[in-house]
Amino acid sequence: MPVPVLTIDGPSGSGKGTISRAVARRAGWHLLDSGALYRLVALAGLEHKLERDDVAGHVRVAAAMDVRFGTDPQTESVLLEGREVSHTIRSEQMGQEASRVAAWPAVRAALLGRQRAFAEPPGLVADGRDMGTVVFPQAELKIFLTASAEERARRRYNQLKQKGSSASLSALSREIAERDARDSSRAVAPLVPAADAERIDSTDLAIEAVIERVIELGRRRALWA
Repeated sequence: MPVPVLTIDGPSGSGKGTISRAVARRAGWHLLDSGALYRLVALAGLEHKLERDDVAGHVRVAAAMDVRFGTDPQTESVLLEGREVSHTIRSEQMGQEASRVAAWPAVRAALLGRQRAFAEPPGLVADGRDMGTVVFPQAELKIFLTASAEERARRRYNQLKQKGSSASLSALSREIAERDARDSSRAVAPLVPAADAERIDSTDLAIEAVIERVIELGRRRALWA
């Protein structure tokens, strides 16, 4: 039988990561953070001292890296070759690098099969930007999670401050706007809602409310009890 899949797509700062980890933990399902995969490719490229425009080198990295994701909603855990790198890949620099790498069709093609391989019993929560449109178009439930650009910049600002990193709210707002434009206008797998996606605007919603909304939608589709 096919493995059931829940996709949660949306722009940066919409809360996809936190919601996906919480739902995966509640359901006892596996987790795929596809955005982290592109950040990991960018990080591995830097560690291997690849040129920024070395597409073939980044494709080799994408095909070979060993990745694992944790499902604790309170603490992100991303392992690359057994090393915890969640803090490293969440820097603004790595986010920009990931957006650039994700625009390369060859890298996306190299990661496509790897992303689909995360779908193992009893089920998969797939978090990203093209999970419901490209990677898992037959998913049983597709969520498109969004929030206003101002709210997403504020969330990112608070997140960085909590981690002790310096940040400029105005600079983050510009970067988010630029990334939105780049991700939504790229020729390959642009950031757009799937036609059959359930849209949730989290601008004025607490995290718990969004989680419960997703859980209820999954219950209606008989994905869990």
